Amino acid sequence: MDYLTELQAGITAIVFFLVGLAIVFVTIGIARLLVGVRPKPPGKLDAYESGEIPIGDVNLRFNVNYYIFALLFLLFDVEAALLFPWAVAYDKLGWLGFFEAAIFIGILAMGLVYAWRRGVLKWVY
Repeated sequence: MDYLTELQAGITAIVFFLVGLAIVFVTIGIARLLVGVRPKPPGKLDAYESGEIPIGDVNLRFNVNYYIFALLFLLFDVEAALLFPWAVAYDKLGWLGFFEAAIFIGILAMGLVYAWRRGVLKWVY
């Protein structure tokens, strides 16, 4: 009996996936039929820089450290978002909640020290 229920759930999931995929392709096809494929004007492919004429190549390679710095910002931003509910319910959590938060902050601090020692936080080389 359980095998049939699992099989039906699997078939239902596959059918939903296929219907969703069909909806995507049908709507794209309808849009192509109604609107058609139009050639893009020459200015459409230029980089938008506040209405100014772009100078130089727009396909530049950026230093990887900028992306790592952004990921570190997101990490510590999420940390703040996760610590807020803990701070609100601090009196109900007791010592166990305190030690859990201390371990969480300690792991994040070790990651910050690691990034600092690796030189990720330096902006100018």
